[in-house]
Amino acid sequence: METGGIAERFRDKTILITGATGFLGKLLVEKILRVQPEVRKLYLLVRAPDAIAAEERVLTEVVGKGLFDVLREQYGAGFNSFIKEKIYALPGDVMHENFGLESYEVLQLSKKVDIIVNGAATTNFMERYDVALATNAAGVMYLCQFAKQCDNLKMVLHVSTAYVAGEQAGQLLEKPFQIGRALRLDYQLDIEAELQLVDSIKSELRIKCSSDDKLEKTTMRKLGLKRTIDVIFVAYNDQTLPCFIFDGSVIFDLIPGDMVINAMMAAINSQWNKRAQVIYHVTSAHQNPLPSSLIEESMFRYFDINPRTSKDGKAIKNKRPLAFKRLANFQAYMILRYKLPLEMMRAANVLLGGIYTKNYYEFNRDYNILMTVAKLFAPYVFFKGWFDDTNLRKLWKATAMDQNDDASIFNFDPKCINWSSYLVNTHIPAAIKYANDQKAKARSA
Repeated sequence: METGGIAERFRDKTILITGATGFLGKLLVEKILRVQPEVRKLYLLVRAPDAIAAEERVLTEVVGKGLFDVLREQYGAGFNSFIKEKIYALPGDVMHENFGLESYEVLQLSKKVDIIVNGAATTNFMERYDVALATNAAGVMYLCQFAKQCDNLKMVLHVSTAYVAGEQAGQLLEKPFQIGRALRLDYQLDIEAELQLVDSIKSELRIKCSSDDKLEKTTMRKLGLKRTIDVIFVAYNDQTLPCFIFDGSVIFDLIPGDMVINAMMAAINSQWNKRAQVIYHVTSAHQNPLPSSLIEESMFRYFDINPRTSKDGKAIKNKRPLAFKRLANFQAYMILRYKLPLEMMRAANVLLGGIYTKNYYEFNRDYNILMTVAKLFAPYVFFKGWFDDTNLRKLWKATAMDQNDDASIFNFDPKCINWSSYLVNTHIPAAIKYANDQKAKARSA
């Protein structure tokens, strides 16, 4: 690692960031501006029809968040001027070649960019297959094509969930995937063929449905694979989690977002202007394992300290959901305990002239949501792999040895995390606050 420190690496640099409106994207933008205000320019690529709409998205969904309160207080009346000087909202989309930009825009941008950080991806459990494919696969391809046009480019950092490794067991090495090779043995993956398949199915739907967009979206969603632990906390808080799949012996790989950002910035500094491809697993399970049983205990501890209340203001007693170590057992219980009574209600509803219609649809909706979430979570709840973090540990060792206070400013050592304290005092309350804010936003829309 060269001298000068991590923050100094970003001085007078021009950075293109995709996915800036996402969770990690916002954290990265704020961290760069806070530790290196002398960065030249941050180009934030956001989906928007024009520059005005793009700027509005950045001001509302990124800069307008409480995350930027430290900078807002630091700069006072000059905050807006500072943001305008350092951030440029670029309307575009990774799903299109050259991000859908005009040729002159591509030329100008390609001459300026020193660093590209690609954080644009969809991790939506229920995402349509065509959208997921276009963003997570084709989007990376288009970004790499753009990167090859950049004259002064020194670094491309691609961010992905470690769980792209799929349902593998044992040690998962920090190594790149091979283009065209699927995770399943003897399978090949042809991105172009997948894109053609999507186009073909969408064309058939348009013919059959006379451009019925709702059916098209539903069908494309069924083609996709439905991915966070926060759903469990929120569901329990909302009293919609009577039972779930759970194995307390399984190690859950969790890492705070600020540590991910610190590792990203350290990696940029470490690999500056090098042509080697290096994979970093920013994970915790190897150095500071978090058993699922501790997550459960921390959740109940949080709700003991912060009891929920009913509509009449009375405290709701904590009740542990029934846990199943096998998905099949959970599904069987759900059918017997809930689905059969629901079908009896449906039959009675028909005989009694529809007096239970509203109740039936509400209960059936909740049933389907819980069954779907369990199915989607099963690969993670019962995950038997563990991520090798050799490269990450080497990066941290180099960072900790630096003489520029990088270890304190850019800490990403998972061994320092007290999981119980972190979950009870930070993670769970943040997840519930976010969910409540989203509900309030939906009600006011």
